[in-house]
Amino acid sequence: MSTNRIVIVLSGRDRRERALVLDRSRRRGFRCFAANRPSESVPRPGETWFALNASGIRDVRASRGSTKRVPIHSIANPADLDAVLRHSRIGEIVAVRWKGERIIPLENLIAGRGSAGEIWVLARGVVELPGALGALEHGAHRVFVELRQVEDVDALEGDLALAPGLDLRWSSAVVTRVRPGGHAERILVDTSSLLRPEEGLLVGSSASLLFHVASEAVGSRYTRPRPFRVNAGAPHSYVLMADGTTRYLAELEVGDPILITTPGGSQRAARVGRLKIETRPMIVLEARTRSRSGTLFLQEAETVRVSALRRRVASTEVRVGMRVRVVELPPGRHLGTVIDESVVER
Repeated sequence: MSTNRIVIVLSGRDRRERALVLDRSRRRGFRCFAANRPSESVPRPGETWFALNASGIRDVRASRGSTKRVPIHSIANPADLDAVLRHSRIGEIVAVRWKGERIIPLENLIAGRGSAGEIWVLARGVVELPGALGALEHGAHRVFVELRQVEDVDALEGDLALAPGLDLRWSSAVVTRVRPGGHAERILVDTSSLLRPEEGLLVGSSASLLFHVASEAVGSRYTRPRPFRVNAGAPHSYVLMADGTTRYLAELEVGDPILITTPGGSQRAARVGRLKIETRPMIVLEARTRSRSGTLFLQEAETVRVSALRRRVASTEVRVGMRVRVVELPPGRHLGTVIDESVVER
């Protein structure tokens, strides 16, 4: 999900609080806003602003020069929904506020709307956003949500699986050493999404060099595929989250949004659905790029794979001289967030 369908309604108690929410929202990448008094703020290039009150919603962008008001329909029963559907089928924008059920009525509205009609939803809280944005895999065209204080912006991001859009510096690293790692706890990360064979997590012993560990979407002659799983490694390892911060694998919790990537390509967020921790034999993989080196602890098993240049290689087959796909990040971190400091990790 991206932020361009989310309209943040500035509803703080005073002008200062609304300004703080606006500033943090802008810094987090949100570009659509609504307010009862939008004239309080000066729109920036690329932003969309709406005037919102009890009677309706009006687009106030100077570029459009539009003064047309979109009325807000309250949906409390099937008859209300039928009335709104009639407007949607003739290509009108319909804005709805739910008075009871919300998911099935929205799905019916999406399925029955006209090809030119748009659906705007006024959410009753941040918790309703995922359902409003993802119903029938399409969701509403716009979702308006009230934020009253700056902490609500953090809650908003936490409840969404936003399209990360991180600027990742992909490169290749030469494997310089492979050795036994003894027995240790390894952590399986089972996600609530299905993963493709080329997708995986970015993991490493150092936050400055993360290795691409592929999913188990491909099984072996003796095991079935587990297309939701990544056998990520040892508890001390860093893993890159969907918001660009890092966590230790041991810190992950059910529901956390983690970053799913393909080497040099796509990225998306997925939620942790389960963590499975067991003691297994491990290997230690050491590798080096032109500028830095790093290590990775992995379970020694045919179904555990790292991404090499042209294929995915089982941990049992990794050899010195192979090139594996990695991401280089700034090494300085405080509680997972990048900071500017001198750090040496060994």
